[in-house]
Amino acid sequence: MIKKILFSLLCLPGLSLSAAASDSVIGNASEFNSPNGIKEQCIILKHMPGGVYSETDQQIEKNYCSMDIYSNTGMCPKTWSTSPGTMFYPLNGSPFSSVSHFEGSACHNQRRIPIKAIAFKNTMNMRDTSGTFSTASLLYYHFSRYLNTQIKVPVAVYRSIDKDIHRQRVTQAGLSLTHKGMINHAWKGMLKIEQNPAAYHPVNEVFTSDHQQIYGALLRSTGKRYNQLINGSRKSGWGEGQSRDFEKTPAFMALRSDKLLGQAITDHRRNISNEQMVFWMQDIIEITLLDYIFSQQDRIGNIDYTKVWLSAADNQLQRSQSRPSGKRSQQIKQTHLNDNDAGGRYRYANYTKKTGMLEMIRHYNSATYQQLLKLDKDFSQQGELYQYLSQTFGLTIKQRDMIVKNTKMAAELLRNNCLADKLIFDLEPEQFFIQGSVQPVNQSCQL
Repeated sequence: MIKKILFSLLCLPGLSLSAAASDSVIGNASEFNSPNGIKEQCIILKHMPGGVYSETDQQIEKNYCSMDIYSNTGMCPKTWSTSPGTMFYPLNGSPFSSVSHFEGSACHNQRRIPIKAIAFKNTMNMRDTSGTFSTASLLYYHFSRYLNTQIKVPVAVYRSIDKDIHRQRVTQAGLSLTHKGMINHAWKGMLKIEQNPAAYHPVNEVFTSDHQQIYGALLRSTGKRYNQLINGSRKSGWGEGQSRDFEKTPAFMALRSDKLLGQAITDHRRNISNEQMVFWMQDIIEITLLDYIFSQQDRIGNIDYTKVWLSAADNQLQRSQSRPSGKRSQQIKQTHLNDNDAGGRYRYANYTKKTGMLEMIRHYNSATYQQLLKLDKDFSQQGELYQYLSQTFGLTIKQRDMIVKNTKMAAELLRNNCLADKLIFDLEPEQFFIQGSVQPVNQSCQL
C-alpha cells in the first residue's frame, strides 16, 4: 500500500510547507514498535518515474524495511569521521551471547567486528559539527537511478527511531567513546536535542512531527577510499581549494581536453590504462552532475571504489568479481558514491558550481545529457518529475526550488557548450572497452 505520512504542522496556523524539511515522505511503509511502545516506520520511497531500479536494489530495500532493530541487533555509535551515525549489526549466528554483551564489548573498536553493518544517518547541523542532511542520501539514490549512472550509489530507505531508546543505547555511548573533534561535538549535540527537541532548529529536520522519534536514512557503504588519482591531492585546503585540486586529476584533465577521446586519454593517463581512464571519465561527469544539482559541499576526498573484472561476450560488456577464463578481460576500479549527506540543503556551499566544473568539461555521454535535458524540461513544466520531487522527500519549498534551479543551470551550461561546439559526445565506456575506440555521436543540443 502506498502510504503518505502527513505533515501535521501544516495544520497549525501560520505555518507552510517551507517551514522545515520533514518526515513527510511517500512510499511503502512498514511499522515497528519500540520497547517504549512508540510506532516507528521504515519507508521504501516511491520510485522515480523513468528510473532504472535493479532487482538487487528492490531486494535491498525490502531487507532494510524488514529489519527489526530491536530483535537481536546491536547498535553502535559511529566514532570516526564527523557525523553522528548509528551502526546496526545483525547478531544472528554471531559469537556474541547477547545484545548487551555485544554493545558493551565491541562498540569501542568496530574495525574488529566481523559483521557487516547497516548505517543509519540522521541530520545534524549544529555549532561545531559537520553538515549532515539525511534526505540527501535518499535524493542521490533515486536520482542516480533516473540518470542510470555507472557509479554505484547505495540503496537508501527512510527510517524513524524512538529518540529515547536511541539516546540511551547510542548517543550516550557515542559521547563516552569520543573525546574531541566534530564527532564528539556531534554526539554532544545529539544528547542535547534528544533531551529537548526544541533545542534544534528547524526541529522537523531531525525529529518526526510528534517529536518522539529521530529519522534518517538506512544504507550500507561498500568499498575503499580512492587515493589522489581520483580524490585529488587536497593540498589546497578544504572547499574550493581541494575542488580545484580535483579538477587536476588525470581523468578530469582528460575530460577538459578539446582533443578526441583517444588522444585526450593518452595525453593525461600517466600509468593508468585507457580502459580505466574512460570509465573514470564517465564517473566524473556523473559525480559532478549530481553534486551540482544537489549543492554537495563535501565530496572531495570522499569517493570510494571496489574492483571488478570486465570482459566482453557477443558484443556485450560483462562484469564479474573473479577473472573470467578464455576471454579478454581487465580489472578496473568501479566508483562508489557512498558519502552523500552534505547536499540537498540550500545553506550548503555548492563547490561544483563555485569552481566551474561543468563549464570545463568537453567530453560527455549522450544518454546522460539527454536525461538531464528531459529532467530540466519536466521541472520547467512542473510535470511528473517535478511533482515527484515536491511530494516524495519531505523537502521545503526552498530546497525543492534549489534543486530545480540547479538542474536548469546545469542543463543551460551544457547546452550552451554543445551549441558552441565545445562538447564532444564520445564518452561511451562500454563501447570503448569492447571496440577499442569510439566515434563521436551527432547529438542534438536540444531535446
